[in-house]
Amino acid sequence: MDDSVGKQMRSSTEKITTTTTTSEDHPATTNKSGQWSVVSIYRTHIAGSTRNVTVTWSKNLINHSFSMSIDNHHHQNSTTTTTFSMCKVDLKPWPFWTKKGLKSLEIDDDKRRVEVFWDLRSVKFSNGPEPAEDYYVAVVSDEEVVLLLGDKKKEAYKRTKSRPSLTDAVLVCKRENVTGKKCFITARARFKERGREHKVVIENSISISGGAREPEMWISVDGKVLVHVDNLNWKFRGNKRVVVDDAPVEVLWDAHDWVFGGAAAGGGGGGGGGQALFIFRTGAAEEGKEREEEGEEGGGGNGGFGVGLGLGGFCFFLYAWRVE
Repeated sequence: MDDSVGKQMRSSTEKITTTTTTSEDHPATTNKSGQWSVVSIYRTHIAGSTRNVTVTWSKNLINHSFSMSIDNHHHQNSTTTTTFSMCKVDLKPWPFWTKKGLKSLEIDDDKRRVEVFWDLRSVKFSNGPEPAEDYYVAVVSDEEVVLLLGDKKKEAYKRTKSRPSLTDAVLVCKRENVTGKKCFITARARFKERGREHKVVIENSISISGGAREPEMWISVDGKVLVHVDNLNWKFRGNKRVVVDDAPVEVLWDAHDWVFGGAAAGGGGGGGGGQALFIFRTGAAEEGKEREEEGEEGGGGNGGFGVGLGLGGFCFFLYAWRVE
């Protein structure tokens, strides 16, 4: 994941303090804003250069929305700065026409035009804010469809009257949120482009009242435990290489606030609330192997976080908000 993707994902994290609730413990719990979101970053080829396109699906009690931002490059005095051109669609029951539309965006200093087409009139959603089927969102530049989301591809090409891009868009990063107490579930995790969806379950035995038994943590994919941390008090940060879809995946975790409490939980230590971060990273097998040889599951240090995120591949960020 290159530097620009990392900065963009951190920016999305700062701007969208949201929580997707799919936990078995608290099926109706969200954060204070009551909003859920899934953020995906795609690497595309637009207007002659490689750009990141950030797609966000958000949902709260009264509204469902979709937004898209496209890298916007400005050149001045041998310096290039990047801003974002935005498109946002509210999927309220009214007015109905907003579920199908077109918006033109201007990018770069020469005001080149990029068009965003969407048809969400028949869209079907799963438990979260991300659509499951019967929709399309298409980004068109220079009469090429540079990014196409959804399963209604034939309808998208017919409406846009554009040809497929010679360079396929690639999903490089995804961020999702879950809330719970002992069990956290996401049912739509993919670890590679066009790979199948996986059910990821993270469980813990942390008790707010403490006790003699050391807390443990389990990370499972499709019902199989791939990571077991037997002493979370000491191994609250770490990483481990596993195999999913016959390919290596590096799993990194930081559960410090789960164990000791954090700002989100009001501080104070002793476990309870707070946020844990889990990263599932592909495309960095050799680096992961080297890190394992150095010893990866220590509680001290950064547990591998921030190391090597500039490499290629795909990253799935899962933020797990623990509530009591």
